[in-house]
Amino acid sequence: MPRVSVNGVDLYFEEQGEGVPVLGIHGTPSSALMWADAARELAKHGRSIIYDRRGFFRSALPTPFTSLDLMQHVDDAAGLLAALHAGPAVVIGRSTGGQIALELARHVPDKVKGLVLLEPALFRIDPKANAWAINLRRRLLAHAAQDPSTVAEALLRDALGDDVWESFPDDIKSMFVETSPALLAEMRGNGLDLSAEPATWTDAELAAVSCPALIVSGEDSLEACRLVNGRLAETLPHAEPVLVPGGHLIDPAHAAVLSFVDRISA
Repeated sequence: MPRVSVNGVDLYFEEQGEGVPVLGIHGTPSSALMWADAARELAKHGRSIIYDRRGFFRSALPTPFTSLDLMQHVDDAAGLLAALHAGPAVVIGRSTGGQIALELARHVPDKVKGLVLLEPALFRIDPKANAWAINLRRRLLAHAAQDPSTVAEALLRDALGDDVWESFPDDIKSMFVETSPALLAEMRGNGLDLSAEPATWTDAELAAVSCPALIVSGEDSLEACRLVNGRLAETLPHAEPVLVPGGHLIDPAHAAVLSFVDRISA
């Protein structure tokens, strides 16, 4: 399995295709395994790069593995692009991955050619979304106190519904279970935007993100996610909002995404 050492941690990655780099950043709990089909489609439009974030699935567990900070993930994404001599890239992030992608554009703008934000988990930028996230965190911490090994399943059942969890193949369910320690580490750090702390982004900071950004929402998704995307669409200067069928797990290779990648690459 291909790996690269980034910031002292071996990250699992996959790349295929040629042209403009297209970096895919998965959410929490998840891994690049969920992006395999999308990566093959993205490779028809550029140099597709997907990876497991530190502590997730096939990437190394940092020692001691007690907390994960959001900026560690941002530094890893930048380090991965540098190690692979890729960039500037179109960066696609889903859920927590979208949060990382946006932070990457803020802190390392020369690495980001364009953003595709698939319902990024930036709940603190909207009061109602933040209230939902705080309650979700409370429920997850209570669950983790009883059975930490199934906290990833608990998150997905709570946020997406039992029917979505039951629809996953067994190998995907097993992968989710393996990511429970990383999920807990992010909850102990600030890797998940599920806290009552002040918002990490001001309107001025959002307005300073100068690259094009496709803001993708699912028709059947959570109200909290729609509120966040609405705020981003209003504030990012080059935002292009789009609504697609389905819920939170938006296809990273949806036709709207592929069209955006092609336009950015031209």
